[in-house]
Amino acid sequence: MFLDLIDIGVRHHGRPSPSVDGVSLGLRAGEIGVMIGPSGCGKTTLLRAVAGLEPLASGEVWLASTLVSSVQVHLPAEDRRVGMVFQDYALFPHMTVGKNIEFGLHGWSASQRKTRVGDVLDLVGMASNAGRYPHELSGGQQQRVALARALAPQPHLLLLDEPFSNLDVEMRERLALEVRGILKEARTTALLVTHDQQEAFAMGDRVGVMEHGQLHQWDDGYSLYHRPTTRFVASFIGHGQFASARYAQSSGVRELRTPLGNFSSQAHSQGVDCGSDGTCDVLLRADDIFIDMESPFKADLVQMTFRGSEFLYTLRLDTGETVLASVLKHQGHSVGDRVGIRAELEHIVTFPRTSA
Repeated sequence: MFLDLIDIGVRHHGRPSPSVDGVSLGLRAGEIGVMIGPSGCGKTTLLRAVAGLEPLASGEVWLASTLVSSVQVHLPAEDRRVGMVFQDYALFPHMTVGKNIEFGLHGWSASQRKTRVGDVLDLVGMASNAGRYPHELSGGQQQRVALARALAPQPHLLLLDEPFSNLDVEMRERLALEVRGILKEARTTALLVTHDQQEAFAMGDRVGVMEHGQLHQWDDGYSLYHRPTTRFVASFIGHGQFASARYAQSSGVRELRTPLGNFSSQAHSQGVDCGSDGTCDVLLRADDIFIDMESPFKADLVQMTFRGSEFLYTLRLDTGETVLASVLKHQGHSVGDRVGIRAELEHIVTFPRTSA
């Protein structure tokens, strides 16, 4: 692995529990990794530890086959060839775009600096803006300049901390895809922190989900959504909901019995057998549930949320459990309606039954 984190831990004075606790992950050269999780889960602390801004309490950080951090070893941040892009861009307001990018090219000759500034401005689509000042640029343009400045010294690794949080939603989605393209063209290995799942899926080759300083799963986006390995990942990614279920045998076939019907568990299933009676909780995502007024399974519509391209229905089953349904067009329903629903589970994911 080009970046290899081995069981790393970070502790802050005065906190009873570690800020980062036993995290292991790897990135190959040219891959983009993204860390997501709730506020305060340790994402930014992890990024700072990789950068060399936080000492390790345990574990090791390897970068480009070099041990840069352990309990005994701490290579200073300035010697790691790690670039950083911050949430607030941190551009120098009194310098032009070109001078901002040139700032980090210490030890380069004047001709080398000029060539490199031109190259990275071309890379980020800002070639015509070298003489402008940051206040003359839009938020998206400032972010491109910050990216160009971080890429200019040709770092081994680029770290990005909530780089799009100051932008509006439409620009964030567009810029996330553009930045991924820029990083791929530059063949730059990168690790990014965000709280936005769509941003994570758009940018990341690998995505990690953190909670309370621990890494629950490090995987591609498809696997996180369809094959979550922990209940937290299942609920956090895609706002997963759970319903009570039970495994049973029917005519020699093992099936999962749920409040929305019975499903064969022979294919595309993942999970555990729970309890001697086979009871468990099954993951139900909004795109698993369909409105079907002919269905024998009914639910009460308790909330409707308009989301532009779809409505998100919140539905209460007769068991008292709640599920979500993505409805692509308005079907004339109102809160309080009794509607028929149908479940189509392409991936059956189960977890031990909880009282929650």
